[in-house]
Amino acid sequence: MNNVFGLDIGTRNVVGTVGYQTDDKEFVVTAQYVREHETRAMLDGQIHDIGRVAKTIKEVKDELEKQTGQPLEEVCIAAAGRVLKTVTTHVEYEYAQESVVTGEDVHTLDLLGIEKAQEALKEVNDTSYKFYCVGYSTVKFFLNDEVFISLEGHKANKIGEDIIVTFLPEDVVDGLYAAVGQAGLSVANMTLEPIAAINVAIPENYRMLNIALVDVGAGTSDISITRDGSIIAYGMIPHAGDELTEVIVQHFLVDFNMAESIKLQSTTSDTVTYKDIMSIEHTIPAKDVWDVAAPVVDNIAQEVSAKIRELNGDKTVSACFVVGGGGKIHGFTEKLAEDLDLPEERVALRGEEVLGDVTFEQEDIKKDPLLVTPIGICLNYYDQRNNFIMVRFNGERIKLYDNNRLTIVDAALQAGFPNDELFPKRGTPINFTVNGVARLVRGEAGEGAVVTMNGKPASINTPLEPNSEIIIEPSTAGEAAEYKISQLDEYNHSVITFIINGRKVSCPRFVQVNGELEPEDYSIRENDVIETRNYYTVRQIAQFMDLVIDTDQMIFVNNEEADLDTLVYENFSVEWKTDEYGVARIDNNNYNDTQESDNTVARTSEQMMNQVLDELHDDFAKEAEASAVPENELPENELPKNDIQEEIQEEDSSENTITVIVNGEPVELSGKDTYIFVDIFTHISFDLQAGKGRAIATVINGRDAQFSEELHEGDKIELYWKEN
Repeated sequence: MNNVFGLDIGTRNVVGTVGYQTDDKEFVVTAQYVREHETRAMLDGQIHDIGRVAKTIKEVKDELEKQTGQPLEEVCIAAAGRVLKTVTTHVEYEYAQESVVTGEDVHTLDLLGIEKAQEALKEVNDTSYKFYCVGYSTVKFFLNDEVFISLEGHKANKIGEDIIVTFLPEDVVDGLYAAVGQAGLSVANMTLEPIAAINVAIPENYRMLNIALVDVGAGTSDISITRDGSIIAYGMIPHAGDELTEVIVQHFLVDFNMAESIKLQSTTSDTVTYKDIMSIEHTIPAKDVWDVAAPVVDNIAQEVSAKIRELNGDKTVSACFVVGGGGKIHGFTEKLAEDLDLPEERVALRGEEVLGDVTFEQEDIKKDPLLVTPIGICLNYYDQRNNFIMVRFNGERIKLYDNNRLTIVDAALQAGFPNDELFPKRGTPINFTVNGVARLVRGEAGEGAVVTMNGKPASINTPLEPNSEIIIEPSTAGEAAEYKISQLDEYNHSVITFIINGRKVSCPRFVQVNGELEPEDYSIRENDVIETRNYYTVRQIAQFMDLVIDTDQMIFVNNEEADLDTLVYENFSVEWKTDEYGVARIDNNNYNDTQESDNTVARTSEQMMNQVLDELHDDFAKEAEASAVPENELPENELPKNDIQEEIQEEDSSENTITVIVNGEPVELSGKDTYIFVDIFTHISFDLQAGKGRAIATVINGRDAQFSEELHEGDKIELYWKEN
């Protein structure tokens, strides 16, 4: 037997009940204890002094533990309050294929309804209150769009329900949780007081009728309405028994506790005995108390009847049941019947007759309207046990359906915590194009969310514990993406080759960004359009090779006269005369001897620069070395010359004439001692401007030739344009 511990934390007292439900649905109360608040620690159903209420709860808990001989750790509670909100909504769930409806499916439907109601309430909430769901009731179930009493076990393609969800301000709920926690208890289940009361006072077989239930407590009067087999509305007004007590205080000159005693005596006896604040004892007829309370009774009855009509579509009900201690005051049911336009017999107190299925093991307990709500709180546990758990997420209390697989991420999703704040976020990316191809460079990854549960480090996959405190600090974004021209493969791995004075020179392709040339340290921006150029100007080649061209001399591109701004494409030949070669900053230790090949490709712009300078250095340094005199052998008036900057004197040469075959035609070459392939262009008619980006095919005796390759008598040469 598993006992259930329920607490009715009222404005005037705390009623504790311990019991269990048998297999035939009978509820057995094994222990019960009532303790009044020593001070007015609660007003209108809301806790004002948490510490004092917690003290009273602790006293009730300790007494019940003595009676049962068992420790009590979890408790079921009910909430009340003057600011109650209700939302009625319809939800549906459609299966992928026809399926048998399970209990979990029904609870999922409930959860969908609660979420939808929460969203609807947020849209219309015009107050500063944050509302929390404290209970719900199903109005109707739908199976494939047909009304059903129960769904579980049926086959369906679609299920739905009309659900009424109740909300109270979060501070009301927080106060209850805090008081219970300070008493050493945790909340196993929470409901709304009118829900608890109606589960006992109006059995399901009565709910086909249009009936109102009024639970008149000390601080609030809770109202619920049934019709067509369902609970259709809940309401609450902040007028109840304490207002009667207060008028008695004023009239009979007594303190609040004595006034409570006077009120109770007037409901059970013909005479009332009391002492006023002057310690004078009085005995008066109960009718005197009724007369004093009558104006307040009339006012409460009018307020209750008006609320009933409002909840019932501006019309009266067929009957009204009254429970709670406040409803026992003389004349209340009669006045309520009058205001509802009902016969007096249709407005009645409900007590012993609705507690027929409740057995009290304590013989001194009388079945009374006061006990309806405490028993209902316990019974509500069996309706919703293990269905939901409650946690606090980033300071907000939330309720989750418990499928025994809940993790912290479920709480985050239920609370509406943004998904992108759970996981590390990358910094702002860069989108751009290179030669028409879209590129994306992602930003740096940030830090993941920092998760704690009950003050201890956790992760989003940590199993969720009931009543735990979850705190998640949002993830952070990393640094924004940064990418430079120098990091592009097209810049580092793509070269363009020219023939400069008979020697192959490989240069990096220039890069244009949005139509403008940009240096290698340019930081690429969002939506930049980047293109690599397939040509250089003569001036740019010279700048790349760190050479100064003698502008007094002719410049030739493919044997045609050119200038510094002439465009030079892939495999074009350039001939010029320079004033200077190289620069003094070259460090020979940084270079290795390399063999020239047809496919020489420099991997980076720096390496290509070094390669060209190295080749120039080798050519001219060899000649300088051949004629150099050791420094210690130089005449006193002659200084040593820099190897690279030494002027190279052309040697006298004797003329030589040879004949070669070019594209099937004999061509005579004269005026030089030796000839190289590029010399052909000065002796034949070949339009070097007709290339349009194509490469020149150079063939000697059936094999590919270099522009700098030496020609011999009778060589057969082929020369034509070919596609790259």
